[in-house]
Amino acid sequence: MQFKDYYEVLGVARDAPADAIKKAYRQLARKYHPDVNKAPEAEARMKDVNEAYAVLSDPERRAAFDQLIARGARAGQEFQPPPDWDSGFEFSGRGFSDAEAADFSDFFAELFGRMGRGGARPGAAGFGAEGAGFRARGEDRHAKVMLEVEDAFRGARRQLSLRAPKLDADGRVTLATRTLDVQIPKGVREGQLIRLAGQGSPGLGGAPAGDLFLEVHFQPHGRYAVHGRDLVVELPVAPWEAALGAVVPVAMPDGRTLKVRVPAGARSGGTLRVRGEGVPGEPPGNLELTLRVVLPPADTPRAKELYEAMARDLPFDPRAGHGA
Repeated sequence: MQFKDYYEVLGVARDAPADAIKKAYRQLARKYHPDVNKAPEAEARMKDVNEAYAVLSDPERRAAFDQLIARGARAGQEFQPPPDWDSGFEFSGRGFSDAEAADFSDFFAELFGRMGRGGARPGAAGFGAEGAGFRARGEDRHAKVMLEVEDAFRGARRQLSLRAPKLDADGRVTLATRTLDVQIPKGVREGQLIRLAGQGSPGLGGAPAGDLFLEVHFQPHGRYAVHGRDLVVELPVAPWEAALGAVVPVAMPDGRTLKVRVPAGARSGGTLRVRGEGVPGEPPGNLELTLRVVLPPADTPRAKELYEAMARDLPFDPRAGHGA
């Protein structure tokens, strides 16, 4: 997938105010609309223009897109969005449906197809009367947050900083930052929503505020990966442990050390499952261990001597049956 620079599509500067973006869009729409331009490429060009405007005219999507550019993404480059590219931004509940996102490119759908929809709730805003006043419940908000794998095993209290994009008086995007003290429950799952009541947009006419929904994702970890409630860990073992069998320690995210039996004859790439030792829950997940046989280096005279003895005394051909 190639990166699209929506500023280039509309031909505007990256600090262009909202009225300049709208003006550029209208000019291009008049130029490429299929009703007035019958050139074969006009329809595709108009689709790109509509897509760019859908992003740059919305302060929330534009702020997240600007972060990708700040990270060095450039038009035409092969691009895969980082898992945390949109984390820490607050979005309102008005996202694109799958059908609406399908009208645009795969690039758009990958970035913005689901943005802002995780916290939406039917009937989030309502109308009523209190005396002669207008009342409307505040809009729900949504934010993606990146947590540590360890938080799912221990629970945690975290201070999370969230940025809410908005337009200033000149029509330029600014970011208002707030910090929340959030209790992360033990057993939280990837994709789970943590609801913070009353932390969404303010209500009107004395109506209650909306809620804030935090969508949980885990930071990449050098040792652990989480699939649903299963914890996936690579387990290095020595050749003799794999050949003879052994009980080996496995360090867990909550600080415990499990003792796991590796069966004799285990092979590199093989897997072991320890039931109930994954992410806590009802029921808990499993611990999935992927074995990796690690060879000791022949970097001392004694180590070389042992390898030479194995080469001499063990009738072993690793290429047997492979045509070598």
